[in-house]
Amino acid sequence: MAMTEVLVVDWRPTEFAETVESFPELTFHVAESIEEARRQLETANVLVTVGHGFTRDVIACMPELQWMHCLISGTNWAIEALEDRPDVLLTSTRGIHGERMAEAALCHMLCLAREIPRCVRNQDVRRWARWDPVKLGGKTVVIVGMGIVGEQLARACSALGMSVLGVSRTARDVEGVARLFARADLARAAAEADFLVLTVPLSQETRHLVNAEVLSAMKPTAYVVNLARGAVIDTDALLEALRAGAIAGAGLDVFDPEPLPDDSPLWSLENVFMTAHMGGRSDHYVADAMEIFEPNLRSWLGGDRNAMLNVVAR
Repeated sequence: MAMTEVLVVDWRPTEFAETVESFPELTFHVAESIEEARRQLETANVLVTVGHGFTRDVIACMPELQWMHCLISGTNWAIEALEDRPDVLLTSTRGIHGERMAEAALCHMLCLAREIPRCVRNQDVRRWARWDPVKLGGKTVVIVGMGIVGEQLARACSALGMSVLGVSRTARDVEGVARLFARADLARAAAEADFLVLTVPLSQETRHLVNAEVLSAMKPTAYVVNLARGAVIDTDALLEALRAGAIAGAGLDVFDPEPLPDDSPLWSLENVFMTAHMGGRSDHYVADAMEIFEPNLRSWLGGDRNAMLNVVAR
């Protein structure tokens, strides 16, 4: 009887190799790229990956694939890649990103409020300059997307003395949130924001959710922070607002497209703070991800798919 083969494609192969030693009954292949894993595609039964490069054409080369586990919470790419393979089970790593994404959002808010990019530019040229930074306490943050990340961020912002408003498609009470707006009232909520923070998943409903209308409703002293997906914001409308001073600035961890092209005007705008889609990453990522994948693997091997976590409906 052939052993079950698990293919892990990730940029942290050593960490995964150490983690999977507790399953001696399986054959594990660990690779840093699709090219490196090319020989294992035809025989892999389980695929574990962040997903970059796994298109329908690549999945078509994996006739033995039965289960794909996505190492991030967003699975739009995987749903599209598996469109011709309804037989393949799809799970995600949703749920581990709340704390680190909240930290990333606070990082962006603080960097914008205290003008850290300006500090770095001054340090580069040895210029001594001081100003009065914006204080977060007492400011209003509007969090768009009240899932796990939004809830964690709401608690953190509330602890800093900020007034917290939320925007959600679901009406419910959320700890630390003073008022909750429907998505249809996003512009009205944005008008109250000192910081408009996006943590909403990308879907057909949220594509360009933040558009010219929403940006024009914001105060000229307000900032927008995007840790969701690049396409949640209309980039052209954002550029226009930033250049015109319609908003004070933007903190961006995600872009449309990614990687951000060299010729993007966003690189040169002084009122923009950018990170390279790092919001969900951390030095404990593999260990945290394994807290979902390992029990799922045990359930899958035992034939109990109903016990598996984060099964994605498609």
